[in-house]
Amino acid sequence: MTILADLRSRTNSWHRPSAIAAVVLGVVALLGLAALVVDQRTLAGAPIWAKPVKFAVSGALYFATWSWLVSLLPRFRRAAGLLTDFLVLIFAAEYVLLVFQAARGHASHFNNATPQDALIYNVMGKMIMALWVATLVLTVLVMFTKVPDRASFWAVRAGAVLSLAGISLGILMTSPTAQQLAQWKTGSAPSMVGAHTVGIEDGGPGLPLLGWSTVAGDLRIPHFVGMHALQALPLLAIALAALARRFPRLRADGVRAPE
Repeated sequence: MTILADLRSRTNSWHRPSAIAAVVLGVVALLGLAALVVDQRTLAGAPIWAKPVKFAVSGALYFATWSWLVSLLPRFRRAAGLLTDFLVLIFAAEYVLLVFQAARGHASHFNNATPQDALIYNVMGKMIMALWVATLVLTVLVMFTKVPDRASFWAVRAGAVLSLAGISLGILMTSPTAQQLAQWKTGSAPSMVGAHTVGIEDGGPGLPLLGWSTVAGDLRIPHFVGMHALQALPLLAIALAALARRFPRLRADGVRAPE
C-alpha cells in the first residue's frame, strides 16, 4: 500500500477539529481575496488584507496535514489530538488579532507604535511560542507514525522536522534592525521593532500578494519553505508513487519489472 492508498483509507479517521479548521481557513482565505478587491488600502507598500489571506492559506495547509498525521499514530493518538486541539485554539486566537489589526489599518507584527499595538504584538508572540512548543511535541510523536513505504516514511519525518525549523526561523525576524537600535540610542522608541527584509527597510518592492522582497534578502522565504516542507515532501512522495506506475525507474528495486 502506498501513501496515496493510505490517504484514501484513513480520511474518515482524520483528526476532526483540525480538519474543520483547515476547511474554515480555506473559506476565510477566499473571503480575504474578496476583501483585497473591495478594500484596497495598503500598509508598508502591501495590500492590507494580504497577510490575513497568506495566514489563512498557510493555516489551512498546516491543519490539514496535522489532521492526517494524527490519524497515523499507533500510540499517543489521544495526547496528539489534544495538542492539535490546542494548536487550533491558539491559531484561531492569533488570527482574530491579525484580522483586528488589519481592519484597523495597523501592522500586526513588529508594531510598537502604541501601547495597544505593542500589547497585541506581545500576546501574538506568546501564542507563537506556545504553538512552537506544541508543534515540537507533535514532531516527536510523528516519529512513531506508521507509514507504509520507505519514501513516505522519510518524507513525513523530514517534513515535520523541517516544518519545526521553519517556524523557528520566525524568531530571527523579531530582532531589532541596526536602524531601530540607532533610534533607541537617541532616546526615542521605534514604532517598529523587528523586520523580515534583510539589508534594507521593510516595504520595498516585492512579489505580488506574497510580498517577498525582490531587491534584498527576505526571512519570510525560508520561514515559509521550511514550515510547508510538512506538506511538500509527502506530496512529492505521492507524486512519485503515482508516476511510478508509468515510469518503472521510479519504483522500488524489489517491484521493478524487467525493461
